[in-house]
Amino acid sequence: MSFASLGLSEALLRAIDEAGYATPTPIQLKAIPAVLSDKDVMAAAQTGTGKTAGFVLPLLQRLAGGPKVKANHIRALVLTPTRELAVQVEQSVATYGKHLALKSGVVYGGVKINPQMMKLRGGVDVLVATPGRLLDLFNHNAVQFAQVETLVLDEADRMLDMGFINDIRKILALLPPRRQNLLFSATFSSDIRKLTEGLLRNPVLIEVSPRNTAAKSVKQWVYEVDKGKKPALLSYLVRNKGWEQVLVFVRTRNGADSLAGRLGNDGITTAVIHGDKSQGERARALADFKAGTVRVLVATDIAARGLDISELPHVINFDLPKVPEDYIHRIGRTGRAGSTGEGISLVSADEVQLLAAIETLISQTLVREVVHGFIPNHNVPLTRQLKVRPKKPKKPKPVQEQGQVRKTDGEPKNSGHKPSRGGKS
Repeated sequence: MSFASLGLSEALLRAIDEAGYATPTPIQLKAIPAVLSDKDVMAAAQTGTGKTAGFVLPLLQRLAGGPKVKANHIRALVLTPTRELAVQVEQSVATYGKHLALKSGVVYGGVKINPQMMKLRGGVDVLVATPGRLLDLFNHNAVQFAQVETLVLDEADRMLDMGFINDIRKILALLPPRRQNLLFSATFSSDIRKLTEGLLRNPVLIEVSPRNTAAKSVKQWVYEVDKGKKPALLSYLVRNKGWEQVLVFVRTRNGADSLAGRLGNDGITTAVIHGDKSQGERARALADFKAGTVRVLVATDIAARGLDISELPHVINFDLPKVPEDYIHRIGRTGRAGSTGEGISLVSADEVQLLAAIETLISQTLVREVVHGFIPNHNVPLTRQLKVRPKKPKKPKPVQEQGQVRKTDGEPKNSGHKPSRGGKS
């Protein structure tokens, strides 16, 4: 099936063709007709499935030829959890709307507010925004919502994880009651379903992939290693396996800076993205990584959500995430749009409960390996012996940041080896 068969206008089809796309993805095939029909939509799709175009294309078509936007007003609002994702979405709006007489803009925190206020003075057809900055602009009388026809909540699950629920409720109270609502999320958690109860009216439900599963194009496995030897192991793997483009996830900002320093000392070009970095620093780091001048990009979860890196071959979990669903989001950075990728986790004995929760979520026992020279003194217990159920994550604070297989990478592991009870490393 082609994009033309979905009822899109000639101007949009021309932009799609110029962007190099020929065939709609499954989420686009379902979402585009639903949005064009003026219905509310609740869609779940993994990252890298083309969901952004799934709502941007029909949104632009519905806005084209509509009433002229008034000064300081907007006609469509897209809320995103991070500035990186906001920029990415607005770029898609600009790319697909290049042949339409529509104005778009993006606003987010961490930068001066005055230029954003100036941008809104003439009115904007499509505004992509992070919740906090949008409320700041409203409080400055820089944006009005009376003309809003469509609301999009993009990566709604992440917005709830990051503590934006109160901001979202404040924004919803400001919008016209008669509007189209589109919600896109990687998962349909209980919190998401609770949010939609008062938001969506008889929504079209779209789910294009099994819930809480990683893409089949991503090969996943675990390296067992003592906690203190993780930096050395990562450095060894990057250098000896010839990895040229590696996205590494860590849990904290300090941990990201420390790891980047260690890799740099080993002669590995490294950049860092986390909440303490300015927007300019983040943009430069990502540009250098995409261009290949930086070999390793170290990132925290909040900063990395929404990163769009085509054909990324390797994602490394230096620290396992505390929320198992974040594992899906992390490794979803690779194996996108038909390409293959690797999702690799460096796991120490004190992370066994986190590993068990992840394996329960994805209904898969991850293959384990050890590297000669890095065989752990404190082995990771076999998760099949733990009978662990993943705990429901606690409500986050506002943004801060069955069989088991083990093989050895390098030399055979002692076949008589038995796992320990999980000593600390």
